[in-house]
Amino acid sequence: MAGSALHTVALVVATTVVLLAAAPRGGEAITCSQVYADLISCVGYLQGGPIKPQCCSGIKSLIAAARTTQDRRTACGCIKTAAAGLSGIDFGRVSQLPGQCGVSVPYKISPNVDCSKIN
Repeated sequence: MAGSALHTVALVVATTVVLLAAAPRGGEAITCSQVYADLISCVGYLQGGPIKPQCCSGIKSLIAAARTTQDRRTACGCIKTAAAGLSGIDFGRVSQLPGQCGVSVPYKISPNVDCSKIN
């Protein structure tokens, strides 16, 4: 059970980055496939490897795509669903990821994020 919560923390960091985008956009709704494709290159860093440029560009791409409240909530749910499949996460790196990619997180990252409360 504790392992599942730790996995959630790792993915919540990525979700948090997505939540930084606030302006609405037109176009199609975000999908879990898009979320996973944008963030997959960050897993190696969260497991202790070097950060890849693709990780930060994926985060920035996801921020650009997740512009509506519903998009951000969807991305949060996708990330929480994927969390159970991760192992070997270095949680010190989880909190470093936004800074490594030059984005800021205006609130505390928590494994208990309620995606329905994301705006």
